[in-house]
Amino acid sequence: MADDLSDTLKKLKITAVDRTEDSLEGCLDCLLQALAQNNTETSEKIQGSGILQLFASLLTPQSSCTAKVANIIAEVAKNEFMRIPCVDAGLISPLVQLLNSKDQEVLLQTGRALGNICYDSHSLQAQLINMGVIPTLVKLLGIHCQNAALTEMCLVAFGNLAELESSKEQFASTNIAEELVKLFKKQIEHDKREMIFEVLAPLAENDAIKLQLVEAGLVECLLEIVQQKVDSDKEDDIAELKTGSDLMVLLLLGDESMQKLFEGGKGSVFQRVLSWIPSNNHQLQLAGALAIANFARNDGNCIHMVDNGIVEKLMDLLDRHVEDGNVTVQHAALSALRNLAIPVINKAKMLSAGVTEAVLKFLKSEMPPVQFKLLGTLRMLIDAQAEAAEQLGKNVKLVERLVEWCEAKDHAGVMGESNRLLSALIRHSKSKDVIKTIVQSGGIKHLVTMATSEHVIMQNEALVALALIAALELGTAEKDLESAKLVQILHRLLADERSAPEIKYNSMVLICAVMGSESLHKEVQDLAFLDVVSKLRHHENKSVAQQACLTEQRLTVES
Repeated sequence: MADDLSDTLKKLKITAVDRTEDSLEGCLDCLLQALAQNNTETSEKIQGSGILQLFASLLTPQSSCTAKVANIIAEVAKNEFMRIPCVDAGLISPLVQLLNSKDQEVLLQTGRALGNICYDSHSLQAQLINMGVIPTLVKLLGIHCQNAALTEMCLVAFGNLAELESSKEQFASTNIAEELVKLFKKQIEHDKREMIFEVLAPLAENDAIKLQLVEAGLVECLLEIVQQKVDSDKEDDIAELKTGSDLMVLLLLGDESMQKLFEGGKGSVFQRVLSWIPSNNHQLQLAGALAIANFARNDGNCIHMVDNGIVEKLMDLLDRHVEDGNVTVQHAALSALRNLAIPVINKAKMLSAGVTEAVLKFLKSEMPPVQFKLLGTLRMLIDAQAEAAEQLGKNVKLVERLVEWCEAKDHAGVMGESNRLLSALIRHSKSKDVIKTIVQSGGIKHLVTMATSEHVIMQNEALVALALIAALELGTAEKDLESAKLVQILHRLLADERSAPEIKYNSMVLICAVMGSESLHKEVQDLAFLDVVSKLRHHENKSVAQQACLTEQRLTVES
């Protein structure tokens, strides 16, 4: 076998130069046979023989041997060690040229060869994109959609290329959406549909392509799949239901595609998605709640949905998942409620519908994603709603849980949201009882720490809440403010040139407010605040400069 192969390779070198088609074809057949018997060993021999360099000249549209040469390249490139030698032999460019061939076998083997050479290499795939293979392949898919092998080759190529961000723009400028949806409608086999799904998912991450897919009728196909598979307990059908409903939710992440499907709340797609929420299928409940969360990305949609009873549907769904419920469904339903609570006009309606009570049932959850959304929903609901903020702020169980979560160092999102809700309860209620509850639960130190956050918005929220504490309940909070080193932190914030103007302003307001406490006043005096504050009298921000003058007067009078 080894001797035969060596002879074949020698003969091939000669015939490749002579271009005697018959003997060339015979050599190529022998090579393909050898590759079929032992691919790795034959590939090593091919590499050692230097024959790869000759292949570039054999890849011509005119030759009857072109498909076989491309097939050999495809076979050897299955081996990782052969891919760079194929590139070094200059095979990519002639292969790309062959994608314009009319011969279906040449196209198939060329596609395989390029796919195998560039497999798992982002840099080589990016090179193919730059050489314009995407529009060529999309065109091929349209022309040869009856050829199953060629279609599959195109889909594999799309699946690999679509992972690259640089490909999305090129795909968006072709009619890929139309071609894929057309192909999808014809497929009845699960495996083939699965292949198309694998291309659709990365492509649908691009907003322009999302809209094209919606316009090409993909949503209707997905809804049909859901309808067909919802009651099946076959593994393939369950997988397809999940993929189809997940893709549907992904299409709703684009603003234009989402609005197109919402159709002012009258759209058949929107109505169908609503019907998923009361379903008994967890996957559909999840997709329905996520879809609502996506539809709820602008105020108009949110107001329409709340007026049309969506809140009750979501509360019923949450109710079904309180005890040992499905975490992903809990998370999705809370996400939807949080988004719906953003428009001012919706807050009072949602509060009177009992949303806070429904949400508080999940206080015992140990799942950070659920905790995070629960906190965000409550924070949205009490924004500028004094009565609701007071009611929640006096709820000892809630406040104690918030204080506990403020220490969730492993979950920055939960920690941040807990701090923000603590601050919001004070800012929106302006209630002494709320402040007392927070002091008794040990929340003050967290608000002081929050004032040092790297996020200006959080620093600011903390300082405003602390100023209200100092104005309304300084005596109650005094010891905690002292042990949390509030005065030193304020000194640091004012001295730091990087502090935002509003941080400097609110820090000075707070300094004036804590002067009513003897122990805190003494700390202010000991830290020579006058030097720092007097420098701010000439600050470029007028409010900061004015507050600096007022603070300086106060410090001077009370020194």
